[in-house]
Amino acid sequence: MMEWVPIVFVVFKVLVLGTGMFFAVKWHYDQGKKGTEKERRAVLRAGGKVAAVAVLSLLCLGLVTFALGRVLGLDLTFP
Repeated sequence: MMEWVPIVFVVFKVLVLGTGMFFAVKWHYDQGKKGTEKERRAVLRAGGKVAAVAVLSLLCLGLVTFALGRVLGLDLTFP
């Protein structure tokens, strides 16, 4: 017989997260309607900067990880 506790918890988690995501998207959509074109451009520019910083930091983290692996003598060759 299957345990019912994980099923109930997973369903509850999906419902809570789904409801929260719906209201978050709705709130952001409503806030976007209020702003002017100048504010929208500023938000898009800031979002682009954040995305660029995130990509660069991931690239740097990958390079540091491979460098540290080489220093420690790990075999990092692909088959």
